[in-house]
Amino acid sequence: MFQDLSKFKLPPNFRGKAGWYVQLWWIVQDTLFRWSPQFMYGWRRFLLKLFGAKIGKDVIIRPTAKVTFPWKVKIGDYSWIGDDVVLYSLGEIEIGNNVVISQRSYICTGSHDYTKIDFPIFAKKIVIEDEAWLATDVFVAPGVKIGKGTVVGARSSVFKDLPPGKVCIGNPAKPIKDRIVEK
Repeated sequence: MFQDLSKFKLPPNFRGKAGWYVQLWWIVQDTLFRWSPQFMYGWRRFLLKLFGAKIGKDVIIRPTAKVTFPWKVKIGDYSWIGDDVVLYSLGEIEIGNNVVISQRSYICTGSHDYTKIDFPIFAKKIVIEDEAWLATDVFVAPGVKIGKGTVVGARSSVFKDLPPGKVCIGNPAKPIKDRIVEK
């Protein structure tokens, strides 16, 4: 036998809040957050902050973005979270200033240890440093750090830390060149 899910146990306080609070957030997210008109960025920032997220100045979050546990999310000033982005915040997610996370990207802080029979769940913090850009449909794995100013190309999968100031593509994503910005 490879895994026996009858032996699975959620670690104590894994969600970081009581079950009823988690459910309340999910109801608010699927109604007041998701149903809000596109231009109501302030409203969505307010709702996330109400549930413990640390959100910077003039952050743009689309109504179709999903945040699992907002109290584990920090987003810096002027960052953009695109349509259908998932911040799967079983662990902490720290997003810097002037970061763009484009549509359908999946920032995944949690997984399971498949080498153990009880299939334990774990979470590892993800850090996306200032001025990074994750293009469409990028997957970021638990424990990854994406360096300042790095671009991750569309449909790339990031399983290891990426250095600052690079353009990275592929599955797994690897640096292919320096990011050069015209002045």
